[in-house]
Amino acid sequence: MKFFLTSTAIAAVLSKQSCTAFTPTKTVVSPNQSTYAAKTLKRGLQLRSTLIDEADATTQRLTKEKESHHDYISQNNNNMKKSYLDDGFVFGLDGSGLERPRGKEASVVVEGDSLETTPQQVGIVFATFAGHAFFAASSIIHLLSQTDGDIGTTSLISLSVIITSWIMADFGSGVFHWSVDNYGNGKTPIMGNIIAAFQGHHSAPWTITYRGFSNNVWKLCIPFGIPTITAINYIAGPENPMVTLFFAVFCAIEIMSQELHKWSHMTKSETPAWVNTLQDLGISIGRVPHAKHHIAPYDGNYCIVSGLCNEALDKSGFFRWMEHKIYEWNGVESNAWKLDPELRARTLRGDYSLPQ
Repeated sequence: MKFFLTSTAIAAVLSKQSCTAFTPTKTVVSPNQSTYAAKTLKRGLQLRSTLIDEADATTQRLTKEKESHHDYISQNNNNMKKSYLDDGFVFGLDGSGLERPRGKEASVVVEGDSLETTPQQVGIVFATFAGHAFFAASSIIHLLSQTDGDIGTTSLISLSVIITSWIMADFGSGVFHWSVDNYGNGKTPIMGNIIAAFQGHHSAPWTITYRGFSNNVWKLCIPFGIPTITAINYIAGPENPMVTLFFAVFCAIEIMSQELHKWSHMTKSETPAWVNTLQDLGISIGRVPHAKHHIAPYDGNYCIVSGLCNEALDKSGFFRWMEHKIYEWNGVESNAWKLDPELRARTLRGDYSLPQ
């Protein structure tokens, strides 16, 4: 159709320009005039043919350029397909497509998740804590044999290891919380559900208070469960019972951290008196300290066991330093950076500490 229209237009122009050559008249035409008219007609036809060829070539060239541009765009789109390494989709944060519910309505953001406690969850949690208790008790027994049955020394060493493990578990909960809040998404292999649960927690933080104990903590039995402590015990060997004791307590507290976290979202009237006492003593993360974390861009107060390490970590800029190093290594930005461009700019300048 385009070729036909182009040809018609060119023919029309040529016919107008050479109307005297093509329009028959009653005037007697001499041989010279006939020859001139024939030559003019021939030149006109040649010119029209040339113009048509050039128009056709231009059309083909533009078509090829358009196809090439389309192929380029398609290739770029294919190259830009998101994978689990791309943390552009963030559960519960701005741009995720999730809306913050009004009031205290529970909101489950992980596909297939439920607030209902299942027998499977209870079984996993019971077996995990029983396994950790077994390894901890075995470690203390081995330690007792190493101290020639000195109960006092064994108790002192065991208590020291447990307290150290509790402190390090608070630090570990902060590192773990920071990592799943800022990197990965629900499609990340192995850890996807945990990451989605932590990031989605920001859209409706009170949802955690609707969960029963096993429903709340069972996901953490995956990274901190029996396989983990079994491997550590094997590597440490029977001659290093304190190592196994440390990590048995550490893993158990990391799993419990989600329940301690839940208590920080409940009012005093909703929790038992002994839970309020633990919070008042600083053994469990308090309500006010943890509430500071739930202020966008969620860039601090990550520790959720006791919160003991939060001030030191935030003042030192430990997490900003980690984010800077990760960005230099693979170019991935933390979710906190995406929510706060000023935080990103400060971090890239080397100003790591959080404003007080």
